[in-house]
Amino acid sequence: MGAIESDQLDQIEVVNITPDHIEGFHRALDTVAKERRYLTMLEAFPLPETRDFVLNMIEKRNPHVVCTVQNQVVGWCDITRHFFPSHAHRGNLGMGIIPNYRGRGLGYRLMEAALFEAKQAGLVRIELSVRSDNPQAIGLYEKVGFLKEGVQNRSVFIDGSFFDTVSMALMLDSQ
Repeated sequence: MGAIESDQLDQIEVVNITPDHIEGFHRALDTVAKERRYLTMLEAFPLPETRDFVLNMIEKRNPHVVCTVQNQVVGWCDITRHFFPSHAHRGNLGMGIIPNYRGRGLGYRLMEAALFEAKQAGLVRIELSVRSDNPQAIGLYEKVGFLKEGVQNRSVFIDGSFFDTVSMALMLDSQ
């Protein structure tokens, strides 16, 4: 997508993901992953694996929302419930927005929608990991209410460089 037209901003929707969004989600995920800065994956999984992931998220009723503009996926936020029964109150948050749509409040809208769904699903603790050299994301997470819980030194290795990550969490039952 090129430059953003003002009328496109009026057409932004945040909705629960459906099978119709899978290919667009895959493209957005791949775009953000290939930047090699925001996600720990360096490219999206192949489309069949991405399809399985999305269909599994829908089947298990894990929160997964997308931001669309003119039916194109430009961002997402998903929360995957932990699979151990003793940890099933916990979910791990992942999100991304393609470059032309950053800095417009979409991340906040995506998180707000996903966290609402998480609370409805009975999740109590939402966790995430973010690179320490991403202050914009850390600021967004803090704005939503996430607290820093620790730093994992040299936990990511991309293109010959190590990066620290910050663990953050939000307790939905204390909001």
